[in-house]
Amino acid sequence: MAIRPLLGQSNSQLQIPPRCRLLYVVGQLGLGGLERQLCYLLANLDRALYRPGVVVWNCNPNDKYYRDIADLKVPIYGFPLEWHPLAKLKALRAIARRLKPEIIHSCGFHTNFAAYYAAWGTGALAIGSLRGDFVRARREGGAVRGALNARWPVCLISNSVTSADVANRTGGFFTPKRVLVVRNALDLKCFKCANDISRRRDYVAAVGSLLPVKRWDRLLRVIRKVIDAGRKDVRVQIAGDGPLRPALENLAGNLGVSANVQFQGAINDVSAFLNGAKFLVHTSESEGCPNVVMEAMASGLPVVAMEAGDIPCLVENGRSGFVVPQGDEIAFVARVSQLLGDNELCIRMGLAACEKAQREFPLERLVSDTLMAYRSAGWGQGSVNNLPRACGGAQS
Repeated sequence: MAIRPLLGQSNSQLQIPPRCRLLYVVGQLGLGGLERQLCYLLANLDRALYRPGVVVWNCNPNDKYYRDIADLKVPIYGFPLEWHPLAKLKALRAIARRLKPEIIHSCGFHTNFAAYYAAWGTGALAIGSLRGDFVRARREGGAVRGALNARWPVCLISNSVTSADVANRTGGFFTPKRVLVVRNALDLKCFKCANDISRRRDYVAAVGSLLPVKRWDRLLRVIRKVIDAGRKDVRVQIAGDGPLRPALENLAGNLGVSANVQFQGAINDVSAFLNGAKFLVHTSESEGCPNVVMEAMASGLPVVAMEAGDIPCLVENGRSGFVVPQGDEIAFVARVSQLLGDNELCIRMGLAACEKAQREFPLERLVSDTLMAYRSAGWGQGSVNNLPRACGGAQS
C-alpha cells in the first residue's frame, strides 16, 4: 500500500510496515527515463521475496509513476517538496533504521549521498547511480553536493558503458571507487514493430524533456535546412515538456518552421506516439543509455542521432539508423533528408532495429543484471567500502 506522507509534522511519527530488503531512493516519479526503469524493475522483481520499498525525495501522488508503483503494492514513502534537504536526510535515515533494508539504492545521481548517509552505521549496502555524463552530473550538482554525490556511495551503477568509463578515468578524491554497468531495458510487449511505412507514418518523431542538454535548438535549425534543401513537406512532432518550451516555440517562429513543427507536450503513451512516426531524431549533447532510442528501435523505427553516451552501442550506424558526429548539423541534415526520401531504407533499417531490440532489451535482463550487480558490489559479502577501484559488473 502506498503511504504518504511518511512523517507527521513533528517528524516523530513514522508510519512504517514490516522491514523491506531493497529500499530505492528516487528524486521524483514524474515522466522520465530513470523513473520508468525503476517501475520496470519493481514490476518484474519477485516482490514477495525481495520486499522492495521506495522513498521519493520530492513527492507528488499525481505523478505518473507514483500511481504505477502504488498499483504494484510497493510501499512509497514521500517527502513534500517544501521540506528542507537536511530534514529529508534526517527522515530518510530514520526510515532506514526502522525498515532495516539490506540495500539502499539511489536511482539517480543527485540522491547518491542521501542513500549513503541513510545506510551509514546500519549494515545496509549503499549503492548510487550514474545515468549520464559523470563530469556534467558532478558539475550540475554544485561544488558541495556534486562532490558528495560523486564520492559516496563508493559503488555506483551506471546505465551506460561510456559513462562508466568516463567516471573511472576521472581522477581525484571525489570519484566513485567502483562503477558497475546495468543497461536499460524495455517492456517489449508495449511496442509493436511495423514492417511497412503506411500513410499514417507521416511525421518525424522527437521525444525528451525540453531542457538545454537535449539541444532542441539544433533540431529546429536542422528542420530549417531540410526545408531549404527541398523537403518543404517535412513534419516533426516533439513529445515532451519543460522550461525551454516558450523559447523553442519562439525560435521555431524566427526560423520560419512553426508550420512544420508541432510541440505535443508531455505524453504518457510513447508507444502510440512512435507508431505514427516514420523515424526518430535525437540531437542531445549528453546521454547515458537513452530510453527513447531503445523505444523507437522496438517500434521498428530507424534512428538518426548525434553521438552521445551509449547511442553508438544501440544504433548500428548504416544498419538500424545513423549515428552523426556530435554537433555536425550538416551531416544530420543529410541523413534526415535521406530517410525522408527513401521509404524502403526506412523499412529495412526499422526491421534491423526491431530485431536488435527484441534480442538485447528484454526486462528479464534488467532484473538479473541488477541483482548480479548488487552481489558484485558486496551484497551478502561484507561492506562495499572494502572493494577495490574497478570497472565491471553486469554488462550487456
